[in-house]
Amino acid sequence: MPSLFIPIVLGTARRERQSEKVASYLFGELKRVEGIESEMIDVKEIMSGETVPPWVSNPNISFWKESAGRADGFIFVVPEYNHGYPGELKILLDSLYQEYAYKPVGIASVSAGYFGGARAVENLLPVLVNFSMYPLKQALYFPNIAEMFDENGGIKDTSYKKQTKEFFEELKKRALVMRGLRV
Repeated sequence: MPSLFIPIVLGTARRERQSEKVASYLFGELKRVEGIESEMIDVKEIMSGETVPPWVSNPNISFWKESAGRADGFIFVVPEYNHGYPGELKILLDSLYQEYAYKPVGIASVSAGYFGGARAVENLLPVLVNFSMYPLKQALYFPNIAEMFDENGGIKDTSYKKQTKEFFEELKKRALVMRGLRV
């Protein structure tokens, strides 16, 4: 059976974004999971600093379309900004539609505060469901992000290793089942 392709999407283009630490951590851990291939997709590179509406031709969207089309699932790393998720992630999501159907998605949310981006997840879930995506029941929450990682990018709280492993196992299980729905 061919490997699953599950890209990690870094959903913000802000300077000095703390969510990049979470995306790098998840990418490193996902590389260790047998039967999954991944790549990091950075909304900053696709949007190129421009907010191009989905109905305007953008060569970077072609890359996203190809990656999303072959994906068996997704991991979105989403910071919480002002009780919501980044606008550039919404623009990216709105640029496609059919490529998302019957694919599971795991959300890793990030915040400077105590709740770890829970409000961003709440706002994002109905959008993902509208695209016929299947969000995992449990997101990964990364609160107090400034204290979460050491200077080398290592995660300080070792309990995240177990949570991350369970998150990947659930995403992999759903991706394998849903692959059959898309054939």
